[in-house]
Amino acid sequence: MHRRLFFRALAVLALVATAATAGAPTATADAPAPAQLRLNATIDAVLADSRLDGAQAGVVVVDTTTGRTLYDRNGQCRLVPASNTKLLTSTAAMELLGPGHRFTTDVASDGVRRAGLLSGNLYLRGGGDPTMLAADYDRLAAQVAAEGVRLVTGNLVADDTRYDRTRLGPDWTWDDESYYYAAQVSALTVAPDTDYDAGTVIVHAAPATEAGARPVVTMTPPNGWLRIENRAETVATGETSVSFEREHGGNTIVVTGQIAVGEAAESDWMTVWEPTGYAADIFRSALQRHGVRVLGRTVLGRPTPDDATTVTRHDSMPLAELMVPFLKLSNNGHAEVLTKELGRVLSGSGTWSAGLAAIGKYVGDSGMDTGTLRQRDGSGLSRRNLIPPGQFVSLLSTVRAEPWFDTWYAALPVAGNAERFVGGTLRSRMRGTAAANNVHAKTGSLTGVSSLSGYATDADGHLLAFSVVFNNYLTSSVKALEDQIAIALASYTEAETTTARLAVPTAPESPRVPEGLECSWVKPTAC
Repeated sequence: MHRRLFFRALAVLALVATAATAGAPTATADAPAPAQLRLNATIDAVLADSRLDGAQAGVVVVDTTTGRTLYDRNGQCRLVPASNTKLLTSTAAMELLGPGHRFTTDVASDGVRRAGLLSGNLYLRGGGDPTMLAADYDRLAAQVAAEGVRLVTGNLVADDTRYDRTRLGPDWTWDDESYYYAAQVSALTVAPDTDYDAGTVIVHAAPATEAGARPVVTMTPPNGWLRIENRAETVATGETSVSFEREHGGNTIVVTGQIAVGEAAESDWMTVWEPTGYAADIFRSALQRHGVRVLGRTVLGRPTPDDATTVTRHDSMPLAELMVPFLKLSNNGHAEVLTKELGRVLSGSGTWSAGLAAIGKYVGDSGMDTGTLRQRDGSGLSRRNLIPPGQFVSLLSTVRAEPWFDTWYAALPVAGNAERFVGGTLRSRMRGTAAANNVHAKTGSLTGVSSLSGYATDADGHLLAFSVVFNNYLTSSVKALEDQIAIALASYTEAETTTARLAVPTAPESPRVPEGLECSWVKPTAC
């Protein structure tokens, strides 16, 4: 027996034995306990809401302490999961790469160094790090200067060959291309801030001091890779309507609309075309600031020679720490980098296909029936992803036995916790309910798709694994229905009660996802 499966089998046997000795409920699937009947009636009532008329709904709930299924509606049906797909990607990464895995970005040379002169090329080699900031490239440049290099006679070569050159998922829609949640994937990239949306730049438009003038447009980080075409106008009064759009196939960002004198600046995250060149531009500028001059041109996509000498390097945070911004903020770019990194580490091929094969094998070994699902990317942005809710619950139940589970569980969004890097995409949801600071779950949103899968600790202290997936609804949002189910699970108890009256829990209405926006985290508020 596979070593992982052997120890999981022992864990399952231990859970069963514990449940038996603790006087676990004796009700069977054929004869559910009264409390379970009340829970079923509650969830049935939620799913009868008119917002789901004509839609598809799948809900599965399992008590991981006893292994008993408490609820199953369409658990075997394949549904589009949106960002719940990240549950597969993140668990596979934690197991196959390990919590201590780091990405390395280094600088190397292939020439002779003498008295400040480097006769040869300088190589910037990307290791896939999605958390590289302009400040990190600045530190690399400072270290190159500290090594005594003042003049490079050759080229600055940006080596992104750790991964292939397929930048966008094959199923991603073309009109998402300029928005931060659909950034191009490269082994060498830049993130503008500590949300770590690699391959993006933040564009700011502030009003001019007088009406009629163009707004003042700047970028974070400042760079020479993108060009601004400012068509916007500063007005004396009126509603701000500034918008940003990157043109397909290039790095011109068009700014349109209006902003009134005295108003706060408008900002948005925009993707760049070819992140490798973006990173090289940031690094070359940093070299110049630190007194290192490169005489040659910038060359993209050439590998670093095997005999090149390392000048300096930067190591990322460990994967265990990266799980926090990845899962809390539902970072699509992190999911895709981890997918390609899995392919590179396990098979030597930094491609989507190799990475997805590695994820599929891991989740299959973990008990998911991979013959019932399809995964096309790491993030869930593809609408061709199809995963039954019951398979999510199978994975959620199994990974409890993993040594890294506590770290991963803590990285999931926590309902109702206002702290951004605790509550994440659930920070505005289920506040003031039994689910607040209780439910740990992954959110998911596409137009007409909403999902919530994770864990709720019930009133008896049992950890319930659940998955709720809604498809093909026409209303603006059904997240309040997900919340009602999660609250019911957090309130669930098998203790005898004096009433069996059905009471559908109420939930504060969740922030609305703008129509047509395909994402799982709307900046600066949650979907």
